[in-house]
Amino acid sequence: MKDELEDFIHQNREAFDDKEPSGGIWKGVESALSPETKLAWWNTVVVWRAAAMVFMVLSIYLLIPKGQASRESTLAMKEFKDVEAFYINEISNKVEMIDEFQRSEGLNGFTQDFQQLEAMYQVLKEEMKNRPSKEVRDALVLNLLVRIDLLNQQLQRLDKTFPTSDQKKDTSI
Repeated sequence: MKDELEDFIHQNREAFDDKEPSGGIWKGVESALSPETKLAWWNTVVVWRAAAMVFMVLSIYLLIPKGQASRESTLAMKEFKDVEAFYINEISNKVEMIDEFQRSEGLNGFTQDFQQLEAMYQVLKEEMKNRPSKEVRDALVLNLLVRIDLLNQQLQRLDKTFPTSDQKKDTSI
């Protein structure tokens, strides 16, 4: 069948060559072949530039710390100062009690754990000054609680080892 078509075209070539298409048909063909095709509205450079600008402005807005965060940080610092003052007072009272016990009973020094906790507390406090955050604040409060617990354990050991005169009277009754 293909060969028959080719033969027909070769035999009637002169009949095809004398006819020319109308101008409208050529314009349609030229527009389909020309490199100046119409771009979609979303594929223009102006739209992409505008999208890039919007993205950049939104990124900058999201990266800049908000005033609200700094107010919350200030409030959290004030709240921490109150908690810190309370726990430092508790720790001071317990250390004084242990010091009195040590002087009256002739005990040597204090535990090394307490001194390490105190050193860690100072490091955390510096971190809180440089980069305040909830995690650092929680670590500071936990350090204070652990020190108080350590002091309470030390006081209990001292009470068991060296009972006071009131406790001696209670056991004799």
